Amino acid sequence: MRTVASCLLLLLSCAGIRAKPDVEELKPAIEAFHQRARWKDFRGAADLIVPERRAAFVKERSKGGDEKDLFVTNFELEDAKISSDGVAEVVSRISWYRLPSNVEKTVTVTNIFVWREGKWWLESQDEGPFPDLKPAPEKPKAPADAGS
Repeated sequence: MRTVASCLLLLLSCAGIRAKPDVEELKPAIEAFHQRARWKDFRGAADLIVPERRAAFVKERSKGGDEKDLFVTNFELEDAKISSDGVAEVVSRISWYRLPSNVEKTVTVTNIFVWREGKWWLESQDEGPFPDLKPAPEKPKAPADAGS
């Protein structure tokens, strides 16, 4: 019984230690998301999105008919910058078209990945074929006191 209690105490103390962002894991996470989107594996792509945005992403793919109408034709990783607090700003170029149009669009996308629970998760994209992944609008700042 004492051994079990010691193990539990050890596990609880380790849970409080926050792992540092793993730079080596970022590129595979980026590529996995884009590859899954390219091959229309939207549920698999959702597994790489922050948990609070997953269900909406999957719902939007179904609602929009993306499984039959969206074609991601190319993506290229261009740049990545990682902050010490576990946020990565990743710039990539994505090409896609959505039926009934056959005009391919290519845009430069800024992806925000966050390091949580020992993994990189896609939090937002500012452009591209998934408008529902745009960053949440910033809350307006309170105006400065007029009397100062």
